[in-house]
Amino acid sequence: MWKRDEAVRPPSGQPTALPQQPPPMTAGVPGPRSEASHHNMERDIVNIGKSVVIKGELNGSEDLTIEGAVEGTIQLRDHVLTIGPNGRIKAQVFAKSVIVLGEVNGNVTASDKVDIRDNGSVDGDIVSPRVAIAEGAHFRGSVDMQRKAGAAQPKAEVKPGTPAAASQQPAQMPPGAPAAGHRVGA
Repeated sequence: MWKRDEAVRPPSGQPTALPQQPPPMTAGVPGPRSEASHHNMERDIVNIGKSVVIKGELNGSEDLTIEGAVEGTIQLRDHVLTIGPNGRIKAQVFAKSVIVLGEVNGNVTASDKVDIRDNGSVDGDIVSPRVAIAEGAHFRGSVDMQRKAGAAQPKAEVKPGTPAAASQQPAQMPPGAPAAGHRVGA
């Protein structure tokens, strides 16, 4: 009658409780790497949860994801700031790169890129050399795509034949020069 217990028991000769070895971890384990690549692999990312409200000045030297509310100033000049889908920001933002999935009310300045994703919203001016606005995103303000000092590149590259090229006026023409499309002489 008690044969059910025998089926559950380990065969004789083995201990009843074997110590279990944890599986070897491969992700996040430092290996023989150089100092620079090791630092890049261990980039710290801090999360601010959706129930957290911060009022004032937020400074940091780590990548940051905000799901809560922040009012004031956010400064992460050498790092990535991600405003999550639940994030509600009423602040002036300064970061290396800004990814917007939630709402930002305030000016955004990024030294690398501003990326407004689907359902992201920015009400304010953007200053960044690269700006991406996804279809379905909301943006109200101005964009200044200034390049870093020393780079002699145009503000925006427009290929001939695109609708944007047709709407641009010719650059400053010298006085007395014929208008575009007019021939000089007979």
